[in-house]
Amino acid sequence: MTSYLEILVFKTNIRFKKEVKMVGNWLNTHPSVLKWNIDLEDKDLVLRVEAMKIRAHEIIQNINL
Repeated sequence: MTSYLEILVFKTNIRFKKEVKMVGNWLNTHPSVLKWNIDLEDKDLVLRVEAMKIRAHEIIQNINL
C-alpha cells in the first residue's frame, strides 16, 4: 500500500502568535504532520498542513480554539 502526501488547507480564525503557538504544539507532535504554516497576512488566516495518513476532521477537532 502506498501512502500519499496530503496538503490540507483551512480557513481559520487564528490571529495572534499565542494562538499559533497553541496550534503548533499539537501539530508539531502529531506523527503524521510533516510541515505546517499559518499565513497571518492572508485575509482568511490560512492554515496549510502537509501530512501523511491524516483526516481533515482530526485536525479541525484538535486545533479548534
